[in-house]
Parts: sequence; structure tokens; C-alpha cells
Amino acid sequence: MSTSAPPTGGPAIELEIGGMTCASCANRIERKLNKLDGVTATVNYATEKATVSVPDGYDPAQLVAEVEKTGYTAALPRPNRPAGKAEEDGPTAQDLELTSLRHRLVGSVVLTVPVIAMSMIPALQFTYWQWLSLTLAAPVIVWGAWPFHKAAWTNLRHGSATMDTLISMGTSVALLWSLYALFLGSAGVPGMTHPFELTIAPSDGAANIYLEVGAGVTMFILAGRYFEKRSKRQAGAALRALLELGAKEVAVLRDGVETRIPTDDLQVGDQFIVRPGEKIATDGVVVSGTSAVDASMLTGESVPVEVREGDAVTGATVNSGGRLVVRATRVGSDTQLAQMARLVEDAQTGKAEVQRLADRISGVFVPIVIAVAVATLGAWLGAGFPATAGFTAAVAVLVIACPCALGLATPTALLVGTGRGAQMGILIKGPEVLESTRTVDTVVLDKTGTVTSGAMTLVDVVAEPGVERADILRLAGALEDASEHPIARAIAKGATEEVGGLPPPEDFANVEGKGVQGVVDGVAVVVGRESLLADWSQELSPEVAAAKSRAEGEGTTVVAVGWDGRARGILLVADTVRPTSAEAVAGLKDLGLTPILLTGDNEAVARRIAREVGIDQVIAEVLPTDKVDVVTRLQSEGKVVAMVGDGVNDAPALAQADLGLAMGTGTDVAIEASDLTLVRGDLRAAVDAIRLSRRTLGTIRTNLFWAFAYNVAAIPVAALGMLNPMLAGAAMAFSSVFVVGNSLRLRGFRSVTKA
Repeated sequence: MSTSAPPTGGPAIELEIGGMTCASCANRIERKLNKLDGVTATVNYATEKATVSVPDGYDPAQLVAEVEKTGYTAALPRPNRPAGKAEEDGPTAQDLELTSLRHRLVGSVVLTVPVIAMSMIPALQFTYWQWLSLTLAAPVIVWGAWPFHKAAWTNLRHGSATMDTLISMGTSVALLWSLYALFLGSAGVPGMTHPFELTIAPSDGAANIYLEVGAGVTMFILAGRYFEKRSKRQAGAALRALLELGAKEVAVLRDGVETRIPTDDLQVGDQFIVRPGEKIATDGVVVSGTSAVDASMLTGESVPVEVREGDAVTGATVNSGGRLVVRATRVGSDTQLAQMARLVEDAQTGKAEVQRLADRISGVFVPIVIAVAVATLGAWLGAGFPATAGFTAAVAVLVIACPCALGLATPTALLVGTGRGAQMGILIKGPEVLESTRTVDTVVLDKTGTVTSGAMTLVDVVAEPGVERADILRLAGALEDASEHPIARAIAKGATEEVGGLPPPEDFANVEGKGVQGVVDGVAVVVGRESLLADWSQELSPEVAAAKSRAEGEGTTVVAVGWDGRARGILLVADTVRPTSAEAVAGLKDLGLTPILLTGDNEAVARRIAREVGIDQVIAEVLPTDKVDVVTRLQSEGKVVAMVGDGVNDAPALAQADLGLAMGTGTDVAIEASDLTLVRGDLRAAVDAIRLSRRTLGTIRTNLFWAFAYNVAAIPVAALGMLNPMLAGAAMAFSSVFVVGNSLRLRGFRSVTKA
């Protein structure tokens, strides 16, 4: 993927690019577009999109035509559709490409397996087996490998070579030479066999067919491409999930009449109604009503926000309490939700693409192989040998260099590694993820829902002298049980767990912005802010008031309780640390990582949590949209950053980080924007995830080394004209078995965390 600066200047046009097979394709398209007058472009291989800045009045069709001249496809994105209508317009170009790959893979597997079996097992070589092999293998090498041939032709036109070039050359030469041997040589005679012998002897090649090599390479590498494409197809899922968060319909007030309309039709200045439990349709200001708004989906913070007339509210947050009338101030692409979607996309676009190791090696390996093949032909002809012998040796070089095991090296390790991860509650998105785990040195931990549970919990009761703790819990819990406020629910739940069933309240009333009051078992009870008790001339004693101040200094929410004309105590409600967080932080440190706690809460809360789990560095009071800036700043300081989070507000930072880990208990948006998902919601899984990813990457590197090593070792044998088909097939099979066996070792990976 390109790492150029984002385009600047005129209006930006986004193109959906198809047909790219590696990062060099993205660079080629980018160079082509940037040669156009007034055009500045960046091409993203990961998301398969080009962002192009053009002069006013520029015809986008010219951009599409230029990309198509380069040998790829381009299309303007379709206009925005109402939520839920995505599938009605038919599949996208990426969907069609993935479907085509799947069809080619399935067809190739069905046709190739019999060819390999007949070629490797002499007992299956009946009288005309070679002709059946041709019938089965030819469609695989021509139709199945068509994406490789097409990419190789595009590369050739631009004077470059990639893995596609080597695959196309190797499979094509295997087919063409087999056709020569069958029709013009002696390989087509009835009863021809490939005896099971590994003797090395010169041959004129007229009796040799390499159909199983060509078909096998195509099948294995198609499998690798399919799994890679399927993983990459999820690149835009975070954006789709973000936009799905918003309300679909809204009850708007026009001329005093309530009308339900699609949210897309809402205008700035419109007033709309939000009932308890409904999502707020767009950013706005409260015109009337009071309520508690649950913004955890966007902010990740568990404490609800009290709103009243004149307060700003954000679209996609949930009204937890009373009825609100809101005046829309921002709609469509101007809302905070849309801005966060743009942040996610910008972060994905700006992330440096880790090119596949195979592609990097191929840039050197392919030209060398071609040069060796040409030199082999020249040497044989120069030494006075027949042309058929020289061509046989040159063809053998190309065939043996075609890396069958290379097609298995990455996907088999990924399949085993990701499978083992899934058993342990770790989901790894794709091969690009693994490179990041090797170099990460800093891990940023979002506080709420990651280090802590993310839910308000009753943590303590401080009673006035002579007052029983159980009485406070029973009376306050009974009253709060009638409220829908999240803090009230936490108190009611904690009281029920400690004292059992709660009596029903009478004359329950909600006091706007202060708390609740009512009668429980004939006692008049007030629960809420200290100011609510003051209204009833009830004051906390100095000892309890001091405890309240200490708790609030540490970021704990304090609820005062009073009855019968006296303050009776306080309830402490807070977001509690997960039991396993301290062990997880210690494990991250053992991996050589520096943990940093990141939160929107105040400094006191953050410091208290950090002390509990053993984190030294704290970044507190960060606005939700600024988390991505924190990650970017750390990266600019030379750090390789992993981010662990769970909320929608974490999604841009997860995408920006070199490695994003999402808690599986978090939002879909965070999970989609991440590289690794920790299904259990246990931070200790982050330690195992990084260890497993590093182990899987090491396995892939070992596989790639041996995949090339077998081929390189056989090239001199081929150049000397001593490579018979059985040896070529055996080398292919042996290297593949080694790669698969090495990958299967990942099944033995074990967690180091304590039970």
C-alpha cells in the first residue's frame, strides 16, 4: 500500500480499485494517476481504494479510464443508501472477485487431486493415464491460474516481476512442455509411466510431463490467495458497523405534529422526540426534558451523562431516562459518528502496509530464475548438445523454481495458528497482523471495559454511627430498584445480592437532576446527591463527609441516603478493576512491552486504577476523538504501538495503532477495526494473542525459507539436465509435507496465564 501523504487541493474522489495482487500494483496505479495534470492520488492496497484530488470540473471518467489502461479495474462508489438496503443493489466488485476466486479454487481442487495421485502413484497409471491427466490439468493451468497469468502480463508490460510472474511462467511452461512431450515426443505412447525412482540422469525430456506440478502449484496458491482476499474483504467492515449504529428513523416535530421520517431526511434546526430506550438520531441540543444519556457505545465510559435543557447530546447515544425534545445541530456527514467513521478510514489508509515476505523475495528470486534458465539453455547449446536437451534443462529450471510449497507456507500456518487461537478465544484477522506483533514495544490500554469491567458496581457502604449497613442497603436499594438510571440499577443489584429481596416502594418520585424519593416500609427515604438531602435539612456527619470527599477524589460516584429527618450514610459506586488485569499487565511487561493506561476519566481515577494493576504511565482526561492523536503521537516518538480497547470511540485508535486488539465483550465497531479480537473479554488473552502471533509469524518465516530452499537446491540439478519428473514431483511433495508439518506444530501452543 502506498505510504504517500494524503492528497491535497481540489475535491477528493474515491475510486474502488480491482485486480491488485500486491503492494507494487498499488504503487503502479498511483504513479500512473499522479502523472495526470492537476491530479494527486494515493492508492490503498489494503482497502482497495484510491483517494484522488482533482481540479474543479474534472471528469472522474478520465481517472477510471487511466486505471483501466494500467490493467486494473476502477469504479466510482455508489451513492449512500439507506441503512439496511446494502444488499438490494447487488454484490460489490470485491464480492464478485471473491466469488470468482472461490469458484476457481473449488474447480481446481476437484480436477487437481486425481492428477497428482496418478502422477505420484505408479499403480494408478493405467494405459492412457497421461491423456486423462492432460484433460484434467489443462483447465486448472489455463482457467484456474488465469488471475496469475493476467497479473504476470500486466507486470511484463510495466517491466516488473512478482510472484505472479513466477507462478504464471512455471505453470505455463509445465503445460507447454507436457504438450510437446505428449504430441511430439514419446510421452503420449500407450503404457507410458513415471516409475517410482529418484535416480538422477540426463534426458532429452521428450518422455517427461509436468502436469501435476503445474496443476498442484495453481491449486495451492489459489487457496492462499482466496484466504487472503477473504480476510482483506473485512477492511471496510468497521465503517459499515459504525454507520449502522445510528438511529434509522426519528420522530420529528413539524408544525406541532409528530411525524416519523428516515434519519437521512432530518434537517438542521428540526426538533425531534427521543423516548426512554431510544437512540438519539443526530447531534443536537436538548430543548426540553431531563434524562440520563448512556454514551458508552461512543465514549466507552460507563457513567451515564445527566442532560437537561440547553445541554448538547450526541447521535447514536441512548436515552436511558425521561422524554427529551432535541433540536438538531449537525446532520449527515457533520455528526460526531460520521467524523469517527472518517477517523477509522483515515487510520486504515495511513497504516503502513506490511508487504508479504514472499513478494519481497520474489522481486529478486524471479529475475534470477529467468536468468539461470536462459544461461542454462545457452550453456547447453554452446556445449554442442542437441536443442531438445538444452530446452529440457531450461524448462526444468523454470518448473522446479515454481514454488508449490510457497503457496502453502502462509495459509497453512495461518489456518493452524488462527484455529489454535480461536480455541483460546483469540481471533487473528490476517497475515499483516503478525508482522506488527514482532516489533510492538508499547501497549496502550483503554481503561473502561478493558482494564475495568465497564459496568457500574456498588463497591462500599459508609454508614453514620448507629446505623446498620443492611438497613441502608434495604431501604436505598428498594427505592433505586424503581428507577431506570444506570447508577440506580447498580445500587439495586448490589443491595439484592447482599440483603436479598427488596420491599416495594410507595409514592416513588424522581427529583430532577438530584435523585429519588419515596416511602419504603412506612419510612420516607431520599437517595441521591448531597444537595437533595440538604433540601430535607439532612446533613452528613464530618466523618462521613470526609469519606465522601476521599471517594470522590478517587473518581468514585457517591450517593447519599437519608430517612426520618437524618442522613444515614453514603453508597459508593464505581467501575471495578477486572480480577485478571494485574496478572495481564505483568505478562505484557514480561514480553518486553511498556503498558500505558488511556482514559477519558479524571487523573485521580486513572491513577487509582493504574496503581491497582501495576501500570506506571497514565494518560487521562482524553476526549473520545483524541485517542487516535495519542496513538499517533506515540508513533511519532518512534514507538511501535499496540492498542487494546472495546468501545466505538476506540475504533479509530485501534485502526491507527500498529496492532489493534479488541475485547470481545466490546462493540462490533471496535472488533471490526481491530487486528486481533479477544473473545473472552479477559485482558490476559492479550498476552497469549501476542505470543501466538509471534509464534505463527516465526512458523511462516521458517516455511518460506524451506519453500525457497528446496527449489534453490534443485535448480542446479535441473540446470544440469538431471531432473526427472519423479524427482520434481517428490521435491514438490516433500517441501509441501514439511511446510504442513511445521505449521501443525502450532497446535501445541499453550497459554502461560494462570487458571
